[in-house]
Amino acid sequence: MKKIERQIIALGGGGIGTDKLNRALDNYKIKASGKKKPKIAFIPTAVGDSAFAIERFYRAFNTNISIPSHLPLFHRDERDIEKFLLEQDIIEVSGGNTSNMLSIWQIHGIDKILQKAWQKGIILTGASAGMICWYENSVTDSFGPLKELMQGLKFLKGSACPHFDGEIHRRPTYENLIKKKILPQGIALDDYVAAHYINEKLIKLVTPKQGSKGYLINLDKNKLNEEVIDPEIIDA
Repeated sequence: MKKIERQIIALGGGGIGTDKLNRALDNYKIKASGKKKPKIAFIPTAVGDSAFAIERFYRAFNTNISIPSHLPLFHRDERDIEKFLLEQDIIEVSGGNTSNMLSIWQIHGIDKILQKAWQKGIILTGASAGMICWYENSVTDSFGPLKELMQGLKFLKGSACPHFDGEIHRRPTYENLIKKKILPQGIALDDYVAAHYINEKLIKLVTPKQGSKGYLINLDKNKLNEEVIDPEIIDA
């Protein structure tokens, strides 16, 4: 009997789209599932079930490479959500407003279902909000200005920051929050970098974009310490 592996593929940015960089990351997720045409469900709660985001998802994860579906919560249908999500191979979470998303998930019980999915070996993935939701804490713009978010799902320990090279204020804000001990040590990812975890252990970073990096950031005797991680380059 194959041992269940709890997998999370957390992206600093990007990851759904038909351009080369996004396609490479999407293909990586599909390959990680071990299925030729995996079932993949999209949860676009963080963007209010945006029709544009849903359409982009279906263009990226078309029926040639996967069996795509999505879960609306703003216009919830009659399906059994737990049954639906636990039948998937991959669950993709959109970017958007992380705080709003987590609150809505709690009301509908999605947080508990996602934990069951993770324990079952279904790959959890996403960029931006779909990255940071899996950690204990993070940096978010859910409230307008960038600030700490303390209410993550806590599947992964520590804090997280997306868009480390993509948004000018992300890096200094995250570094300052760790310096002030508001956030614990954690990981920061440039756009188009994915951190692949198996059984809560970071096994590698991957990216299709040369020069993009990841960073493990902590305090060492009250001094900020940044360990730069060069990701494995995947074909774009």
